[in-house]
Amino acid sequence: MPLSEHEQRMLDEIENALYADDPKFASSVRKTGGTGGRRPAGLVVILGLVGVALLVGGLALDFKPGGFPVLSLVGFLVMFAAGVLAMRAVPSKASSSAGSAGGARVPGTGKASTKGAEGQSYSSRMEDRFRRRFEQ
Repeated sequence: MPLSEHEQRMLDEIENALYADDPKFASSVRKTGGTGGRRPAGLVVILGLVGVALLVGGLALDFKPGGFPVLSLVGFLVMFAAGVLAMRAVPSKASSSAGSAGGARVPGTGKASTKGAEGQSYSSRMEDRFRRRFEQ
């Protein structure tokens, strides 16, 4: 359903305010455009269904050369390939957000902190981040 003129104007105002407030985030959103990083979902689903059909069909049919259900093995391999394709198609958010520095980001410094290396637990680092957000 398309937006009304008033809703479109409001959306444009919100976008312009976002671009003015946080240009780095706005440029990253503009790069992906809502479709960036999508996995080929249709292909993954089709491969998964074909794999399940081969797996079950191989067990149901009496086609077992040498006493081994080869068709079921092929079905498993097709399902495995679908899983690998699904995992490799989308980069994990943890690796892209942490960057190459590998630490928690400290607002305003542009560098990663070394708190994780000093033995501070994950939950305490998250509590510190939460407190910093509300102190600003």
